[in-house]
Amino acid sequence: MTPTAHAAGTWLRYAACREVDPELFFPVGNTPDAIVQTNEALAVCHRCPVMELCAEWALERRVEHGIWGGLTEAQRRTALRKRGRGTGTGRKKAMA
Repeated sequence: MTPTAHAAGTWLRYAACREVDPELFFPVGNTPDAIVQTNEALAVCHRCPVMELCAEWALERRVEHGIWGGLTEAQRRTALRKRGRGTGTGRKKAMA
């Protein structure tokens, strides 16, 4: 994949999730069923050849819901905070 392919979203045609019901990637709650669903979605992600591109796409766009690129909602929030672009932490550091 080239940076141009990433920017254009052409990586989507290689995504493993294209062959799976999209609802799988949007578990609701923390019930045992939702945890099983999350694990099933993550298994699809982890066999996907464009997992990293998908994760970066979701992080760049600050996608709030669902599982993207092998990252849960909480994992994406954490990644954004570490980058200093999440919940305002980066602005506070820059102003300090």
